[in-house]
Amino acid sequence: MESIIYQLIDYIRQNMPEVSLVDEDYGQLEAIDKEGVDTYPVTFPCVLIDTPEAEWTGLADRDQKGKAQVNVRLVIDCYDDTHFGSDTMGRILERAAMAERLHALLQCYRVGSEGGAMVREKSRFYTWSHGIKVYESAYTVSLTSHIPATVTVPAPKRVVVTASYAPLRGTRGTVAPCCLQREQGQDSR
Repeated sequence: MESIIYQLIDYIRQNMPEVSLVDEDYGQLEAIDKEGVDTYPVTFPCVLIDTPEAEWTGLADRDQKGKAQVNVRLVIDCYDDTHFGSDTMGRILERAAMAERLHALLQCYRVGSEGGAMVREKSRFYTWSHGIKVYESAYTVSLTSHIPATVTVPAPKRVVVTASYAPLRGTRGTVAPCCLQREQGQDSR
């Protein structure tokens, strides 16, 4: 499932250069207010991607077909005063356009060579602390998994190696048999 995240990070980064960070979602946003939690800094706007689950069914042999959920969060800091009559009221439309652009990239995007098209199932928009707005969409994508057949190799036959050593005449050590043959004038070559 991490391959989905990897592909999407690359795809979004190439097609949305205005986004400062595209990353796997491992709780960076939730860690902003927690003291003592060590995490990489989040810059805005960012896209955080997670694949929390997949449901699988068996096909023939070792193949499976699955349906994975992909959660994508577009996170934007909203420091603009957007009340009626302000000069920055148009920022609301800019944020909505960025969320729509991200969805347009992902809707029907095919993940990998054997993946199906991504289809948005639900979306929600909410605010977070520190003036952060989150545009979250949940997509599903069909996947196939193929595990090649394994080949069972029989265990090798047990090989026993023995060596005999004999003392050399006139010495206290031992030598290998090939050395004895040379000493006795029977060169093994």
